[in-house]
Amino acid sequence: MIFNRYEWRLVLRVIFLFITLTLTSILVVKDLYLFLVITIPLVVYEVLDLIRFQKKAQDEVSQFVESIHYRDFSRHFDVRKAPNELKPLRKGFNEINTTFKLISRERETQYHYLQKILELVDTGILSYEQDNGETGWINEAFKNLIGVPYLKTIHSLEKREIGLYQEIIKLKPGDSKIVTMTRNQQLVKILVTASVLRSDEKIYKLVAFQNVSEALDETESKAWQKLLNVMTHEIMNSVAPISSLADTLKNRLQSPEIAGCVASSQLEDLELGIDTIKRRSEGLLKFTESYRSLNKITKLDLTKILVRNLFENLNSLMRPTLEKKHIELEIILRDPALAIEADLNLIEQVLINLMVNAVEAVKDTENPRLTLSAEIQSNNKTLVKVMDNGMGMPPELLDKIFIPFFSTRKSGSGIGLSLCKQIMLLHKGNIQVQSTNGVGSAFILQFSPSGT
Repeated sequence: MIFNRYEWRLVLRVIFLFITLTLTSILVVKDLYLFLVITIPLVVYEVLDLIRFQKKAQDEVSQFVESIHYRDFSRHFDVRKAPNELKPLRKGFNEINTTFKLISRERETQYHYLQKILELVDTGILSYEQDNGETGWINEAFKNLIGVPYLKTIHSLEKREIGLYQEIIKLKPGDSKIVTMTRNQQLVKILVTASVLRSDEKIYKLVAFQNVSEALDETESKAWQKLLNVMTHEIMNSVAPISSLADTLKNRLQSPEIAGCVASSQLEDLELGIDTIKRRSEGLLKFTESYRSLNKITKLDLTKILVRNLFENLNSLMRPTLEKKHIELEIILRDPALAIEADLNLIEQVLINLMVNAVEAVKDTENPRLTLSAEIQSNNKTLVKVMDNGMGMPPELLDKIFIPFFSTRKSGSGIGLSLCKQIMLLHKGNIQVQSTNGVGSAFILQFSPSGT
């Protein structure tokens, strides 16, 4: 009804103006100029009134457009004090402002919700403008993973991690790549994925960083287990008959009918050759059998173990060797109640293996020293460390030492650290190494919180 009244007011003004103009025209045609003194001011008034009538609506629209331009959705247009013809306009403006406020509130809620999600996820997120490299969004996971507190531009990363920076710049949208970098003297494998988004006529490159070291370690361990299964099976099936045949041939040579027909010198050569074949075959069988132990561990007998008791047992076991070689053992345990859920026999086997390796590493070091320590990280993971002040290892060896068959010692079989890794993966944990050439090494056992 109000809207119709507004229309009728406009129509009536136009009709009155038309009538007045018609009357003025008739007076001019009939030369009644005296009456023009009345009609002309009336025409002027009606024109001005029509302009003023329209200008009121234009002013209201201009004020509304201004509030929209500055996103001032809190502005309220008073409907009760408005002229009747402007009441529907102001009411419409208020309804639009209310809708915009609701949309703005929903977007702000969604933004904060998304912000919280991005802060909670373990995946690092980085966005930057492709034209000038200015960063738009960096979450805490990225800062912790890469070890940078702040980046103004993506180019600032070049000074800290040049390899990672180059891979990010080269990475095309939709592609992903695994990048290896060193964090705290440890090799970390990071899956880097890129995508592109457009916002406010700007193009942003969105890059996700995910630490996949543990997942790749588990996959690699399973692959090695399958390979070792096949290799040990095939080798033992092939070598066992050779060893048995060599034993049969030797017995045959020692029989009276053969011994009397062949010269003693020739017989000795044959026996020597057969003994060599038998010895090497048995050695190969023994070597292969040792690797079968990598695949025998499939079930854990989990119990709650006090780390204090674990360290005391290691100290008692290793003390004679350490004293004999004049090696100092330091034990650091700030929380005597610290405990882990693990298979005691297997974890002792891992720690003994690491201690034996550490003893070997410090054999040529002045004032040799080993350190056992344990602590809880902020993510509730328990870390048990075996450290030495030996010669350390060069960086190129750090990602190879857990591979089966690989050993840095001439007399090593390459099974010890591989077995340690498999045991830790079975515990839903991991083993990592930190080493500086000429300074020393630290092997770190990571245990997940109980119940995970």
